[in-house]
Amino acid sequence: MNAELRGDLRPPSLNADEKTTLLSFLDYVRQAVAAKASDVSDKAVRTAGVPSGTSILGLIKHLTAVELNWFAWAYAGADVELWDDESPPADDETTESLLAAYDQAIRRCNEIIHACDDLDRPGARSLRETPPPTMRWILVHMIEETARHAGHADILREQIDGSVGR
Repeated sequence: MNAELRGDLRPPSLNADEKTTLLSFLDYVRQAVAAKASDVSDKAVRTAGVPSGTSILGLIKHLTAVELNWFAWAYAGADVELWDDESPPADDETTESLLAAYDQAIRRCNEIIHACDDLDRPGARSLRETPPPTMRWILVHMIEETARHAGHADILREQIDGSVGR
């Protein structure tokens, strides 16, 4: 889907319980990030658009790891090593494969979120030197993290082909 044709989608408008509202906003910004990698060459979304080396695919790979680290490793206590959230896309990782991995991570994390019946309940452990955060904190943090990177992806995509919109 071309970001320009996608238009500027407004945030979700709903009156729902807190968890549904938070998850709706998280899904909204997740979709905005993924849309920035659509209908553009693999080379373009892999190319760094700023001196720090940030690319659209790099952002997607980063967000995939961050989601899994917070929801699966920290909150659910998955018995796995932490996902590397700083490695750039490997040569054999494509737009298609990284978007599929992001989608799979989102599905896994959403299952964890849906299974949580108390947003005040802390998770199994923390990624920081603090007590384990609650599901509410993780949801708000992931909205903030993903939205910040969605803004980065907006700028990078505009640099690639002039496409704008959420």
